[in-house]
Amino acid sequence: MGSLFRSEEMTLAQLFLQSEAAYACVSELGELGLVQFRDLNPDVNAFQRKFVNEVRRCDEMERKLRFLEKEIKKAGIPIVDTGENPDAPPPREMIDLEATFEKLENEMKEVNTNQEALKRNFLELTELKHILRKTQSFFEEAEFHHQMQDPALAEESHSLLLGDEERGGQPMRLGFVAGVINRERLPMFERMLWRACRGNVFLRQTEIETPLEDPVTGDQVHKCVFIIFFQGDQLKSRVKKICEGFRATLYPCPETPAERREMAIGVMTRIEDLQTVLNQTQDHRHRVLVSAAKNIRVWFIKARKIKAIYHTLNLFNLDVTQKCLIAECWCPVADLERIQLALRRGTEHSGSSVPSILNRMTTKQSPPTYHKTNKFTSAFQALVDSYGVASYSEVNPGPFTIITFPFLFAVMFGDAGHGLIMALFGLWMVWREKQLMNQRKDDGTWSIFFGGRYIILLMGCFSIYTGFIYNDFFSKSLNIFGSSWHMANISDEDIKNNEMLELDPNVTAIYTPGSPYPFGLDPIWNMAENKITFLNSFKMKMSVTLGVIQMTFGICLSLSNYRFFKDPVSMFSVFIPQLLFLMCIFGYMVFIVFFKWIVYDASISYKAPSLLITMINMFLFKFPDSQDDYMYSGQKGFQIFLVLMAVACVPCMLFIKPFFEWRAHKSGKRTVRFGTVQMQVNGATEDTAVIMDQDEGEMPPRPPRGCQATRKRRSLI
Repeated sequence: MGSLFRSEEMTLAQLFLQSEAAYACVSELGELGLVQFRDLNPDVNAFQRKFVNEVRRCDEMERKLRFLEKEIKKAGIPIVDTGENPDAPPPREMIDLEATFEKLENEMKEVNTNQEALKRNFLELTELKHILRKTQSFFEEAEFHHQMQDPALAEESHSLLLGDEERGGQPMRLGFVAGVINRERLPMFERMLWRACRGNVFLRQTEIETPLEDPVTGDQVHKCVFIIFFQGDQLKSRVKKICEGFRATLYPCPETPAERREMAIGVMTRIEDLQTVLNQTQDHRHRVLVSAAKNIRVWFIKARKIKAIYHTLNLFNLDVTQKCLIAECWCPVADLERIQLALRRGTEHSGSSVPSILNRMTTKQSPPTYHKTNKFTSAFQALVDSYGVASYSEVNPGPFTIITFPFLFAVMFGDAGHGLIMALFGLWMVWREKQLMNQRKDDGTWSIFFGGRYIILLMGCFSIYTGFIYNDFFSKSLNIFGSSWHMANISDEDIKNNEMLELDPNVTAIYTPGSPYPFGLDPIWNMAENKITFLNSFKMKMSVTLGVIQMTFGICLSLSNYRFFKDPVSMFSVFIPQLLFLMCIFGYMVFIVFFKWIVYDASISYKAPSLLITMINMFLFKFPDSQDDYMYSGQKGFQIFLVLMAVACVPCMLFIKPFFEWRAHKSGKRTVRFGTVQMQVNGATEDTAVIMDQDEGEMPPRPPRGCQATRKRRSLI
């Protein structure tokens, strides 16, 4: 155990840490990444544990950092990621970090509030500027038509500009309101005005050429300026209500041209002053965010490590004197010395005079699985673990996947040209590994590609190999060695122009096959009419053969999990039935594939039975009447025997081992299961331990003098 092909040998250890040294010791163990803690307080609520306040403070720090990160991304400022991995800061530094984050958050909120208010004022002044400009053009246009004495417009413009007209002996005074409205709401706004006021209003509108910025969302909004003429206070009230309902903004507009020009000059002056203040505010906000972007990644790491440490400390027990913390953890036996050195460093950093103690415990519980990986094997191990983590001390299929996964991918991919591109891409990522590691994101597609760089490289290399076997380079065949097929009395030009060319080695009068093609498929198959029939049959049979070989290899690997006949129940109820079932069906299918290739040559290939029909008839017990239709003598009896053997293996796999486990459980010899436990704080990962079953007779060793443990008996779950 502990080799490349099995998980590391694990042991259960008990730690006794002084309260003042516990934080530093857990920090050192987290950086080491070799310890897996158990929860000694499974019945205590998460909000009732000792360090819950510290965890909440860390959550608050993360919230403030996420707020700053959102503002930085919103401003389009690149976040500097140097790849630095700082150690967890001491507890006293947590106060300084909180003060820094609080100051930055308050400053950003204040700047955002001021900037939003300034943008809102700037928007209002900009809209007022457009209103004054557009309404002035409205009135000038009406005055122009009045001066031109246009009969159709003179009366209308005169009434609008002067405001008093005689209609039936009653004086008429027209009022007007001006404002802006979103462009998409304008058609509905016009219809509502016409219907609600029964056509007794006059509306003029024009679009603002440049879009305006929304002060809240920052989006570009298209708006229109409108002016509405009406008579009477009742219509005025109705028009204002309609404008309010459509969220139109009304602005005061003087009646005389001189007042409008004077107001426009004042508005332009205010806009210039406001633009200067906005630029200064934006520069100050940009400087604050640029300064925060340089350190935010380091701050995130520190905050998450602090949170992970306190979350881990919540898994510990306290003695009655409140001076000693007691912990239980799983750790590799081969790394016990490194763990003790880490505890010693943590004790020295904390300044504690009492050393931390690590005691190995004897237990019957099943340890967690731990595989040592490096940058090459980690991606393959993660691929295997995504389908299921092997149990403790079982064979690790990860090393075998390094070859089998890329090769089986290449069998399906099978193009040397595309495989070359894939291999070059993987080689580039491997070559620039250090530079790309500092630039990669925490999540996303790029992180997936970079994490599987060695998988991509091997898949590309194997695809080049299988592509040459299939003679497939960007879906084209390569005539490297020259075809081994030679046509008698037919020129090469006739071969190229023949659309119904079929390759049949049995027709020697037309085709004279020479020596076999040195490597891969003969390129002439790319021109043959029956190439699909031949290639599909070849690739299908090869894929089935490789699949059966891989399944057989996997079942044979499981033999070592049963300790080579030391576990007879698993041997005779799982391993042997699985192997027999596989060989009786799929192994026999591979056998008859090779049997046909060897026995039936080109001259008698028409007599070869179909594999598909043979396998179907094998399970239906349908056999030919003539002995000449059999592939070999005794085929009928042998196939019946294989089917009966495969059927007999099914109840053996389903019932024998569960029966023995049920009987062992009933007699009190339970199989102990261990659930997901808390992973160490390396990289600020947090998983909680859950003990799913425990032996009643297990007792931990007595703690050292001065540490009176108050451990409660854990109930079975």
